[in-house]
Amino acid sequence: MFHKIDYPFLLGAFVSFVASVSLWFLVSHDAGLFVGIWVPSILALWVGVRVVILSAGIKTTKGP
Repeated sequence: MFHKIDYPFLLGAFVSFVASVSLWFLVSHDAGLFVGIWVPSILALWVGVRVVILSAGIKTTKGP
């Protein structure tokens, strides 16, 4: 299902989401919103990388 290349993007999006929620409730709403907009950007970058990999026909190894 997922390849090794996918995990850094998913981890980055998850960490960004957790940081956003934490900042929203603990520090500042503006800081939480700022970090929160990173999540769709990271996921869009992930999709772009996957499209390039698939269109180039690069073989990636399966993850665990």
